[in-house]
Amino acid sequence: MTKTLQGKVALVTGASKGIGAEIALQLAAQGAAVAVNYASSQAGADAVVAKIVAAGGKAVAVHGNLAEPQAAKAVVDATVQALGPIDVLVNNAGVYEMLPLDTITPEHFHRQFDLNVLGLLLVSQQAARQFAAGGGSIINISSGVSTIAPANSAVYTATKAAVDAITSVLSKELAPRKIRVNAVNPGMIVTEGVKAAGFDQGEMRQWIEQATPLGRVGTAEEIAAVVAFLASDGASYVTGETLHVTGGLR
Repeated sequence: MTKTLQGKVALVTGASKGIGAEIALQLAAQGAAVAVNYASSQAGADAVVAKIVAAGGKAVAVHGNLAEPQAAKAVVDATVQALGPIDVLVNNAGVYEMLPLDTITPEHFHRQFDLNVLGLLLVSQQAARQFAAGGGSIINISSGVSTIAPANSAVYTATKAAVDAITSVLSKELAPRKIRVNAVNPGMIVTEGVKAAGFDQGEMRQWIEQATPLGRVGTAEEIAAVVAFLASDGASYVTGETLHVTGGLR
């Protein structure tokens, strides 16, 4: 069976764990050489790289905290130096913190906007300059919250609504260069981060399972499969889309 990303180079941000790690693994399984970006967990990134290499793929770990503006260029440059021009960028790095209106602070706002929005823009800017001549694909990992808009999530939801808007804008801006730009908006996925926040148990999970037409939360594999499709030539006429992978919850 032909691998859909054979010979391609992919950069996945925030790929040391969770959804990002699974995306890196699935892109590599489809033949891409993958730069696994991490901010703090080198051990996690190295483990993802080791899995890819053990399966016969090619990968490198690339450090950079994308909440810091200068990191974007360093991460992209390191990717290109190690693997060559970029064909696929997956903007997965992000943070979330839920607070009611009464307790929102400038720090809470900037912590999320600096990474989820500004970091995404700056990495996209640098990567677009280094894309292969034939174009390629940018996939932004947004969130189902951008339309579900749950209570106590004003800042996080705002960052993801911004990602949806940016996706639409950049799809038009980069189309002449044959760079497609799409977003994937996951529903609740039980990852390390979700477990650490305690969201995998209790009221929040029960509410989501009850409100979701498919009646369950999702898996990282289900998100990564959609990303792999959008990265491939099978999606060659798809750009500017926000694809909700939420089990039908809107």
